[in-house]
Amino acid sequence: MEPVRVLLFDVFGTLVDWRSSLIGIAEMTAARAGLQADWAAVVDDWRRAYQPAMDRVRHGAPWRDLDALQRETLTDVLARRGIPLPAAGRESLVRGWRQLRPWPDSREGLDRLRRRHITATLSNGHLALLADLLKFADLRVDALLSAQLAAGYKPDAKVYLAALDLLECQPREAGMVAAHPSDLKAAAALGLRPIFIRRPLEWGPGVPPADPPALARLLAADGLTRLAEALGC
Repeated sequence: MEPVRVLLFDVFGTLVDWRSSLIGIAEMTAARAGLQADWAAVVDDWRRAYQPAMDRVRHGAPWRDLDALQRETLTDVLARRGIPLPAAGRESLVRGWRQLRPWPDSREGLDRLRRRHITATLSNGHLALLADLLKFADLRVDALLSAQLAAGYKPDAKVYLAALDLLECQPREAGMVAAHPSDLKAAAALGLRPIFIRRPLEWGPGVPPADPPALARLLAADGLTRLAEALGC
């Protein structure tokens, strides 16, 4: 593999386990409110509403941070399911995106990769959210970068280009590390090296995992420690 100087990391699903973390937060929040529901299904519906909400921004709606989008989509999901979660409970769930557990390999893998590479997040989460999340998860990178800095959302090209510009990095010098093919396809189209991380439990057991995209120069790894080994870290 041709060496890269900079590694950009997707966060939700790639570095942290959003699903099981949010299910646990939802169950605790609901218990305080005396509510019962299929919280795994609620969380899945909420996550599926994530991309359509960002698509509206990509297609011309005013940019709003991820908290604002998540509040709106959570309200819609709860209304469709007839779940009367009070406003304080809904806000606890939105803030739960700052308390997601890392995958078991994320902390060690990032630390090893930092020894030889500039490492940075490149997430649709805004900077305040990312700062809280990485502090909570004890994950260390060299720079926090966000789609917020481009007033857009991935997979808009301007998000990746803004990150490269801020790091004074040419596309050929950077790799995009993600568990999601759409992220890697967009980055690869701009000349970044696509690096696929397999996260077979992102959507829970029994759900077929994402397949690596068919892209030139693709590197695939079963977690960040395996990626560090592949890159000689």
